[in-house]
Amino acid sequence: MSQNGEGGRGQATPHGPLLSTTHIVMGRRRPAGRIATLLALIGLAWSVFQLWVASPLPEMLGLFMTEARLRSLHLAFAVLLAFLAHPARLRGPVEKIPHHDLLLALLAAGSAGYLALFYVSVSAHTGAPTLLEVSVASLGLVLLLEATRRVLGPAMVALALLLLGYIFFGPHMPELIAHKGASITKAMNHLWLSTEGVFGIALGISAGLIFLFVLFGALLETAGAGSYFIRSAVALIGHRRGGPAKAAVLASAATGLISGSSITNVVTTGPLTIPLIKRVGYPPEKAAAIEATASVNGQMMPPVMGAAAFLMVEYVGVPYIQVLKHALISALVSYLGLLYIVHLEAVKADLHGLPRRNPPRWQQAIGNAAFAGVVVASVVALVAFVGAVLHMLMPRLSFVVVAALLLIAYLVLLRISAPHAAEIGAAADKPLTSLPPAGPTLRSGLHFLLPVGALVWNLVIEQMAPTRAAFWAIVLLAIIVLTQRPLLLWFRGEPGIAAAARRGAQDLLDGLTAGARNMVTVAIATATAGIIVGTVTLTGIGLVMTDLVTALSGGNIVLMLALVAMICLVLGMGLPTTANYIVVSTLMAPVIVTIGAQNGLPVPLIAAHLFVFYFGLMSDITPPVGLASYAAASIALANPIRSCIVAFRYSMRMALLPFMFVFNPQLLLIGVSGFAQTLLTLASATLAGFAFISVNQAWLIVRSTTVERLVMLLAVLMLFHPGLFMDRLVTPYRQLRGAAAETAIANAPRQAQMRIFFSGTSIEGDVFERVVLLPLGERAADARRRLAAAGVESRRSAEGFSVVGVGFGSTAARLGIAPGQLITAVEVDEQRVARQWMFVPALALLAWVVRRQRQRSRTAHPAVTGQDAPT
Repeated sequence: MSQNGEGGRGQATPHGPLLSTTHIVMGRRRPAGRIATLLALIGLAWSVFQLWVASPLPEMLGLFMTEARLRSLHLAFAVLLAFLAHPARLRGPVEKIPHHDLLLALLAAGSAGYLALFYVSVSAHTGAPTLLEVSVASLGLVLLLEATRRVLGPAMVALALLLLGYIFFGPHMPELIAHKGASITKAMNHLWLSTEGVFGIALGISAGLIFLFVLFGALLETAGAGSYFIRSAVALIGHRRGGPAKAAVLASAATGLISGSSITNVVTTGPLTIPLIKRVGYPPEKAAAIEATASVNGQMMPPVMGAAAFLMVEYVGVPYIQVLKHALISALVSYLGLLYIVHLEAVKADLHGLPRRNPPRWQQAIGNAAFAGVVVASVVALVAFVGAVLHMLMPRLSFVVVAALLLIAYLVLLRISAPHAAEIGAAADKPLTSLPPAGPTLRSGLHFLLPVGALVWNLVIEQMAPTRAAFWAIVLLAIIVLTQRPLLLWFRGEPGIAAAARRGAQDLLDGLTAGARNMVTVAIATATAGIIVGTVTLTGIGLVMTDLVTALSGGNIVLMLALVAMICLVLGMGLPTTANYIVVSTLMAPVIVTIGAQNGLPVPLIAAHLFVFYFGLMSDITPPVGLASYAAASIALANPIRSCIVAFRYSMRMALLPFMFVFNPQLLLIGVSGFAQTLLTLASATLAGFAFISVNQAWLIVRSTTVERLVMLLAVLMLFHPGLFMDRLVTPYRQLRGAAAETAIANAPRQAQMRIFFSGTSIEGDVFERVVLLPLGERAADARRRLAAAGVESRRSAEGFSVVGVGFGSTAARLGIAPGQLITAVEVDEQRVARQWMFVPALALLAWVVRRQRQRSRTAHPAVTGQDAPT
């Protein structure tokens, strides 16, 4: 979208209707006239409703809304738009809405909104629904599945129907997975009339958090930030070897911050980046694979992570900031690794970047880069220092002061961008044939960074709830969307300010409507995923999955993880990111934790969830249903299956990394303290990722031999998992029992995660012992209080601590700790040589490979053929 006052979409005149339907697209339908206006108004009403709920106004006016009512109304808006905006058939009528779709839309909205309208009545006889309520629930469930088919396709509907069949025909299933079954009344009450199924946690997060962040992303895109991110990335590194492909990776990382879908990321950035990648010499399949892989990686990037970050807060039971901290290194390593893959492909094929318009002297280029780095670092340091001082001196007024400073900064940055926004904005929708000027391109949209900065400030410094932080960031972004056009014209002294102001208002309405349109997919997906979650809680299929994987893996941890990874790839096929995570985390994350605990490997809950999340994401690029790869292939005019295969090869580092952080939680910054240790962890993980890519690509400086690849693979294991070798040389842990164990629990550092052994008797009467990694939180006076803070109510006995209760929804409950179990022992780190000393021989092995390849490069000068190395 254009950023100047005259360019952009459409020509809304000062005297035309403000809510112009010329720009509005809702789903696959393209109606005109009153129907188009109706769709736009429904979307606008949904966005305004969600902003009202997130704002401070309901608290100030005493108009509180229960969580159940909010979820019910949220789904009612979603299914209403799903039936109105999506035809029943792909080739169905798109110019008008048939009468039967209008009827289905009203019935679906009424069924979804029933819980909000009759919440008191439903609550009065919980567990004993009336015939009317069962009928409404049954109708609502059928219409929800039809809406899912229209919006998401058949994959998720098939999975939901399979699990519904499992609910009703449980007694007739094979013995390993059989259960007693459930009646229609019991099933409908559980899935629709309670908060255990469709209206469960997933839909609650969609209604509370995800909507606001999707709306935030839609407004950023409407304001022109998407084009700004892409062009800035191209301007910075487009001239380097393989530069356009590297720019595509960076652009996907930037849009991944605000995008909730890998496919959306592909279709947003792909039309601009894929032709650029092909233009410098990459084959179509590789161009499609690079964009698809970069877009999938965008779903791993904090702070949104395809909306999975907010779900993890509820499912794992840790603060939002902790989720971002744990996911950060993996995301950085994945993106840096993808940049390295792009570089190696460019080196092998001898590809170059876009031509500069006016190539600067190298001294000047280095000076400009250094100056830009110093300026950025100085600004960040100044903002951090001023913000910290304000928050310390005026904790109650710091929010107001920072808000005023942000508005001043907005005016200053917009004034700086005014001379460049017209030229850059006019070319925003045109293909790039040469390198854009770096300085003007970067200065043309610096004000787009302010809402992102405000969001981070509110989360980290002000410690606001994510919902309220997102609301204030949207308010700032709405001000930018409304005022940037007229202010740019005013700063440049050009006429047409009134028309530009009207265009700004139109942009705001378009952004609010686009946010609602983008949320239909997420809301429908989370609601349907509630059927899967409800099935698990109603039938106990989670225990069945654990037994099944245990039987197939024979207790072997590596084989167990491989089986879980393959199951996640299958479960995630065809699902959007949010629904994908809900499904795989509900079914498979407990399997990793339980089997690991039974076999002496305590897996942190966040590690298990990130493991299944990553492999669920990989289904977007993996054949036969790699939807992101297919979308990229259609833009690149490439073979879709070949694009999937190349994209999967590029993503092999994503397949290795989850295995490594399950065995070495330090890769998730668990048990890492201090800046030096964090930096060492990041550096070693990044180097390991690069070395693994060189193994996979069979190329470092020149083509690698088999021996060199095996040596590098050994170094990769040493860097990713130094304990694999060091723990065999020296005992890593010391086991404590009795009073010594009690003292260790009480004296453990704050926020420590301790290895604790639990014993008990299973439902079948078998005695078991399992080890879990229990987060202990803040320090306490004694071990019993420390355990209570972690969710474990205990009583001291001669054998140890007996578990007498577990906090509902606590981390302890999620780890499978239950009343009646006994704490028998704890393990603490043995005082010995640090595992990180294994990095020294790893570096020596890599240095040996580099030396050999440099010698071959200098003496043989092998010709670069540009063909792929074998893998």
